[in-house]
Formats: sequence, structure tokens, C-alpha cells
Amino acid sequence: MRIFYAADSSPNANFDIQSEVWRNNLYLPLIDAGHDVVEFGYDLNETIQKVDKSRNARFISKNRPKVTKELLRQIKNAHEDRPIDLFFSYFYDACVLPAGIETIRSMGIKTVNWYCNGSYQFHLVEEISPHYDWCLVPEKFRLQEYRAIGAQPIYCQEAANPKIYKPHNVPVEFDVTFVGQAYGDRPEYIQRLLDSNIDVRVWGYGWDKFSQNYQSQVARPFKPLARTVREFLSNTDVEDVFRRLLNLELLRSAKKAVSETPTIKLPDEIIGTVLSDLEMVQMYSRSKINLGFSSCDTGEAEERIVQIRLRDFEVPMSGGFYLVEYM
Repeated sequence: MRIFYAADSSPNANFDIQSEVWRNNLYLPLIDAGHDVVEFGYDLNETIQKVDKSRNARFISKNRPKVTKELLRQIKNAHEDRPIDLFFSYFYDACVLPAGIETIRSMGIKTVNWYCNGSYQFHLVEEISPHYDWCLVPEKFRLQEYRAIGAQPIYCQEAANPKIYKPHNVPVEFDVTFVGQAYGDRPEYIQRLLDSNIDVRVWGYGWDKFSQNYQSQVARPFKPLARTVREFLSNTDVEDVFRRLLNLELLRSAKKAVSETPTIKLPDEIIGTVLSDLEMVQMYSRSKINLGFSSCDTGEAEERIVQIRLRDFEVPMSGGFYLVEYM
């Protein structure tokens, strides 16, 4: 099969360390399965960083037509060279215009979009999903919502590439570890393990904000307030700044930052940085017990949504002992 593949290398485009998680688990297996894969030659990093339509409306309105135009140009050239059978993407609404997907379908090319954040970010693909022939959906409880908007979902569970995720011959150095972002109830779980005298270590984005050293630097309220304002202004288009200021959203978010300075204080020595893909896989072999947290970051304290994670496949495939919630 001749496949045109379009996706960024990783869903974590804003991390300092470049990850290849999607390329490893989506692109490379298609090659290994013997397909002729043509890759979309476009830097999608900024596009993926700014998929939130509520914060990046102006950027998306300007960027999406550019991405769509270049996507269609490359697909048409590849299709003329030798017919494309399938368009396979990991796209959000912010990545492509619905008309672009329809144009690809009009060329006789089947279209499929893979997306695995529908558990709590379904709204980010609502516009484009009905325009694909099929949507691959790993969240079984979201299938009906896809159908309700006119999309054709196919339940497709996640997996991991055995050529990437495999045991490593390294010393077992840690009792209990977690590799992943710090959000939701994860810091609380780590704190409770520490309180129970369990030697636990964490690596990933955001854990430094729960360190004792970090919190001592932002003890006074005006510091988290100033940080919130800076982050808001640096990640929001000018038009959205004025709109949200008028709605007092900035004031509310700043007030929330002051009142929600983390109360959990973790020892600096248990907190590590973001790991590279290889370091992450090796950590599964360096640990006696690898933790798996299943909740999503919904932003709503009263709502706890759980979902299957890539980690649920990566750790066992890497030969690690995995402790995870019941799903």
C-alpha cells in the first residue's frame, strides 16, 4: 500500500528534549509492515504547540490555510508520481481545513486520522473528524460522540513498537519510579508514597514546580502572579489578550495561581529532568517498579477521567514491572 503520512514527531512539541514517540510508534511500523510511505515534509512543531483554539485563534486562522495548501501540493505531486492509496494523519482541527480533507478524498484516496486524546480533548478534533473516511479511536467510551458529529470511528487500541521498546541490560538502581508529566493527582500519590517511606523517584515535565527549592523561591504571592501574567501573554495572540482581559479571564487565572501555589513539597533529590526517548526506555529496566497513573488532566478538579496510556504498552514491552490502575 502507498501511504501519505502526516504527523509531528511527538505530541509533546513544547518539551526541551525532542521526542520521536509518534514517529517510533506510527511511521516506523508502517515501514516495517512493508508499505511505501511518503512523509509530509513540513515542520508541524509550532502548529502542534498551538492547537488550543481558545488561546490561539488568530494563529490558527492564519496558519491552517498555509499547512493545508502545502499538504495538498505535496499529496498531489506524490499521487501523480504514483497513486496514493491512503492518507494517514495525526491531526487536530488546528492542523488542516476540512475542505483539504475533502479534496484528498476527491482524489480517490482513503483518509484516516489517528487521535488518542479524545478522552478529555475531543473538542480539538470535532471539526475535521466528520470529513475523514475513518477515525481511529482508542477511547471506547467516546465512540458514540464521534458518531454524533457524523464521523466514522473505528475502535483501535494503542500499542508500542517492539524495535524501540525492549529490555536493556542496565543495573537495577531504583525501587519505584515514574516517568511522565506532573499534573492532576500524580504529585499527591508521590507524596503519599514518600510519607510511607517508599523510595520513589520521578522524571518529567513540571515536577520541578513541586520541589522544595522551587517553592521557596515563589513563596510570596506576587511572584506566581507575575509568572502567570508572563505565561499568559507569551502564549496568547494579541486579539485574544484583549478579548480575555475584557472577560476578566486573566484576573481570574492570576488569582487562581496565587491561591493554588502547590502545597505538596517534594525533596529536590527525587526529582529528575525530562528524559530522552532512549533514557525513558532504559529507565523501565533500571527500576524495580514502574508506576502508571491513568487519570487525565481535565482542568476540572471534580472530574476524574481515566484512559489507557502509551506507557501501559511501553513498560511491559520493555520488560519492566508495571504497577497501574485497574482499567
